[in-house]
Amino acid sequence: MRTREEALKYGLSFPGTYQEAPFHDQNWQLVRVKKSKKAFLWTYEKDGFINLNLKVDPEWRDLWRKTYTAVIPAYHQNKEHWNTVILDGSIPDDVIKRMIAESYDLVTDSPTKRIYEAVKKIPKGKVATYADVAEMAGDRKMARAVGNALHKNPDPSTIPCHRVVNSKGELAGEYAFGGAWKQAQILESEGVEVFEGKVNLDKYRIK
Repeated sequence: MRTREEALKYGLSFPGTYQEAPFHDQNWQLVRVKKSKKAFLWTYEKDGFINLNLKVDPEWRDLWRKTYTAVIPAYHQNKEHWNTVILDGSIPDDVIKRMIAESYDLVTDSPTKRIYEAVKKIPKGKVATYADVAEMAGDRKMARAVGNALHKNPDPSTIPCHRVVNSKGELAGEYAFGGAWKQAQILESEGVEVFEGKVNLDKYRIK
């Protein structure tokens, strides 16, 4: 991703967003969330490159900066909560998209964000069903959305989606990070017994 057009197009692909140039300066093009009018993607040209200002979780802020020299403390914004991403071609497209998506989630009450936060609460040695996670995220009817969100889990090391099973205790045949056998392997390493692709919910389900 090297151009403003690519960044804006991706930002506008998220639900309930719109583009704005609020400073009477066409160099600054923003994408905001309609409901709150909060901006999550700022684009502008500086020093010959298109730059993006993106909101960032403080837990990830320094990691992004250390990993990519083109990610720096935000220009003209709170440097604790915002990063500037310089589109110089050194950062893979999927990483830039992930950072834009995270910025969107941080300024919205995103169901995906709530799902990930719920999954983080499942302790080691326990499991939860999709419906359990949906209820923890505020809406038991979101069970299908839980499956979709976990399939796109951006960080399995901190969002333990392997601890989520179906209503019968069965593992995910299409577990996104190595299949059901991998899910079983991780669960067993945490002390959860898996027998014929199933977990005993009476014993291991989170209360």
